[in-house]
Amino acid sequence: MKNNFNAGVNFAKELDLNDPLSSFRSKFFIPKHSDGNDVIYFAGNSLGLQPKSVREYVEQELIDWEKMGVEGHLHAKNPWLPYHEFLTEQTARLVGAKPVEVINMNSLTVNLHLMLVSFYRPTSQRYKILIESNAFPSDHYAFQSHIKFHGYNPVEALVELKPREGEYFLRTEDIIEYINKEGEQIALVLFAGVNYYTGQAFEFEKITKAGHEKGCVVAFDLAHAAGNLELKLHDWNIDFAVWCSYKYLNGGPGAIAGAYVHEKYVRDMSLPKFWGWWGQDKATRFLMGHDFRPIPTVESWQLSNPPILQLAALRASLDIFDEAGIKNLREKSETLTGYLEYLLNQKNTGQIEIITPSNVAERGCQLSLKTTVNGRDLHSRLLANGVICDWREPDVIRAAPVPLYNSFEDVYRFTEFLFG
Repeated sequence: MKNNFNAGVNFAKELDLNDPLSSFRSKFFIPKHSDGNDVIYFAGNSLGLQPKSVREYVEQELIDWEKMGVEGHLHAKNPWLPYHEFLTEQTARLVGAKPVEVINMNSLTVNLHLMLVSFYRPTSQRYKILIESNAFPSDHYAFQSHIKFHGYNPVEALVELKPREGEYFLRTEDIIEYINKEGEQIALVLFAGVNYYTGQAFEFEKITKAGHEKGCVVAFDLAHAAGNLELKLHDWNIDFAVWCSYKYLNGGPGAIAGAYVHEKYVRDMSLPKFWGWWGQDKATRFLMGHDFRPIPTVESWQLSNPPILQLAALRASLDIFDEAGIKNLREKSETLTGYLEYLLNQKNTGQIEIITPSNVAERGCQLSLKTTVNGRDLHSRLLANGVICDWREPDVIRAAPVPLYNSFEDVYRFTEFLFG
């Protein structure tokens, strides 16, 4: 498709007319610019837009709370006691997992801490954590805290793999080469699914296979991958993963997060784990005993009963994902982002450099644009013209055309404002 792109606006309109997913845009509220027109919203990698159905989903729980009080746990239209289970199958389909392997709970970093308790088990010979050099700061903090908790020095135990000199993203062969060479000292390999800064999507299956061959636990932070890429967590044999739901999954600001643990671990009683009463066997939970009997699924990692209003908001979005299909969304995303890349290359006269891989298999919908001059001023000009994308220090504009609600004409207009 890439070679058949055209730089004219009529071509963008034609792509929209022929887009089988174009109607999904109408399922979301698009913010308005001061001139009354829809903004060009390319910030779904920071906060997804609100599905129009969210109000109905959340309001149903407010009505039941109003009318029933505590009885809503059992007698609400959607009973609150098992409410998280209503999202399980959709979540599993979205990330390529079995229902016993996924759970919506807590926030991303809380879930990461819980997983590190279980899966970072350092020894004197194998104690290192391998990450990409510009991993998200919150992940850094979590890794450092667990390394220190076990009595090791983060300077030695936290290994940050850097791109080659003059390059912006890691080559898969370099990652595998490092694992093959140093893997016997590595307890945990944990990369982002998609790096927040460069937009690089890592090759999950190859990295996982290399790590397992050296005896490492392999996991991923899917904050920028869930709802963005077509994932196959179970088939790729990934040990665990965590993600947030307020970006591509449109769960709302501070939305409840998600976690995955491979089926081979969910019944393993030898794994260390923090216990909480929502991880307790459902048949005996309300007998209020002190003998912990874990649910034989990933639910055993739950600590407390989840926030129902947040689950309701996320459920509204997951219903839309189920209707659209992540495979279809990924197919559109590749074309939409490819069109953006084409226009950027056509119109660029040196203002920006794309630092995201050009290989569609190594990126999601985000393109990171390294600005060469007055990047902050350029970003401010975009905002003034009704283009919402984000800025990352020191010199990068991140643009993410989301297939659920962005159009090809959005992409065309974005480039017009960028280079106008």
